[in-house]
Amino acid sequence: MTFMRDTRSVSWLRAARKDFEAFPTAVQDDILDALAVAAEGGMSGNAKPFKGVEGGVFEIAARHRGDAFRAIYAVKIDVDVWVIHAFQKKSKSGIKTPLAEVDLIRERLKRLTEALR
Repeated sequence: MTFMRDTRSVSWLRAARKDFEAFPTAVQDDILDALAVAAEGGMSGNAKPFKGVEGGVFEIAARHRGDAFRAIYAVKIDVDVWVIHAFQKKSKSGIKTPLAEVDLIRERLKRLTEALR
């Protein structure tokens, strides 16, 4: 008996891809592994639901040499898993994602949803 997985494609907003490519290679590898799990319908151990937006949006957290990196992806916009933002976290308010980043994520989600209609 053969089982075929229903793997989704991972698509990137251009700006998110550009920011991601500036991350250290080890961080890129961790995030790509987590995205592969998401494409298979699962959730990686370093991913969690992203607070501040509607459901179906997740945050991948990666640490490297004391720095924190994040990739935000959405699973309910289209058939693809969409990476909508990638950034190095430099929060001045503890563990919370800075409001400017949350606003940018909301705006990108809105534009992507409209573009895919």
